[in-house]
Amino acid sequence: MTDASNTQGEVIAKNEHRELGLKKRYSKERRFQVMGITAIILGVLFLLLLFLSIVTKGYTAFQQSKIHLDLYLSGEVIDPSGNRDISVIQMPIRYNKVLESAIYKALGIDPKDKTKRNEMRVAKSLLSKGASVDLRDIVVENPDLIGTRIDYWALADGDVDSFVKGQIPRDIPENMRKVDDAQIAMIDKLVADGDLVKKFNSNLFFNGPSSRPESAGIAVAVMGSVFMMLIVLVLALPIGVAASIYLEEFAPKNRWTDLIEVNINNLAAVPSIVFGLLGLAVFINFAGLPRSASIVGGLVLTLMTLPTIIIATRSALKAVPPSIREAALGVGASKTQAIFHHVLPLATPGILTGTIIGLAQALGETAPLLMIGMVAFVKDFPATPFDPATALPVQIYMWSGEAQRAFTERTSAAILILLAFLALMNISAVLLRRRFERRW
Repeated sequence: MTDASNTQGEVIAKNEHRELGLKKRYSKERRFQVMGITAIILGVLFLLLLFLSIVTKGYTAFQQSKIHLDLYLSGEVIDPSGNRDISVIQMPIRYNKVLESAIYKALGIDPKDKTKRNEMRVAKSLLSKGASVDLRDIVVENPDLIGTRIDYWALADGDVDSFVKGQIPRDIPENMRKVDDAQIAMIDKLVADGDLVKKFNSNLFFNGPSSRPESAGIAVAVMGSVFMMLIVLVLALPIGVAASIYLEEFAPKNRWTDLIEVNINNLAAVPSIVFGLLGLAVFINFAGLPRSASIVGGLVLTLMTLPTIIIATRSALKAVPPSIREAALGVGASKTQAIFHHVLPLATPGILTGTIIGLAQALGETAPLLMIGMVAFVKDFPATPFDPATALPVQIYMWSGEAQRAFTERTSAAILILLAFLALMNISAVLLRRRFERRW
């Protein structure tokens, strides 16, 4: 009887111990789940805060303050000789006089009144220095406008634009503001008359870099990035796919191919600035290619993108079932025919995905481009990959170092545009994979 009681007690104790162990294990699992969910929430929260910070600083750059002026394009001022000589018409100083007369008229200032000189000075300061250049370009394109009257929306000065957008508060002492009380009074008058409004900032998309934030744009940088991405696509895709096919399908398995594979994997983790140093030494110092040119940037980014494409392509080739190869060989196809006619088409979704992801990575790189001199101030649009150019990430880097408040919003706006390009490329990769992917 005692032995039976002891046995029953031992069973109960073991069951209690087992239940206690299960409770501890379930408790650990719940804690791990809570920690995982918390980590995801924190990650998403920080990402949202970062994105919100960029958006709140950059959305105002998509609008620009402009002043409506009733302009008379006086032929005596713009083209005194009347010969329509481009060298004469292109002088921006002539358009300054036209703009000044118009802004005086808009503010009701008599330029002949010598007591109004201070007001005239303040009125001129409301206009951007780039307004005369923009007006000149319009007249040069259409000289028939000379001698006529037009409605013209002139660029406002960068500080005036910041004040209109509320980035410069009016309730702080005048000596702490970049816009003085006299300017504020004139701004208020123009706003009340409907002659100072915020319009879509087309300069941001169609202009090149400028020392004046209201005239600065990303067009030259985008053109440079396009040239570099085309070079990367033309070089990295065929070289990367060919290398992957050879290593995965044809290369003998020995220590030399193992060494190559290890080095490819290591190159994918090398800091990007090292590729910039390589490009500086090989393509510029040795090969003599032009500094700050898209061709050099494209070659450097090609070297940086190749490991990513090779690794992605080899993974895509491995994912194709061996039965595809065996079936092709079984019906009499050669190994080359089996690879190029059967395996490679089925691996195309993975190859395209890896290529697009590699291009997206290259598009956002800055450090290697700084090493090869693409940080130069380039205002003219590049016509070929051999012309001086810059890139969108480098343009963002240069704007971030400017002291003016208006450049801060343009920096954030350029970041938003770059993120949009990257998101578009990644979405394209996902759609291509879903469109062509076949499940086994």
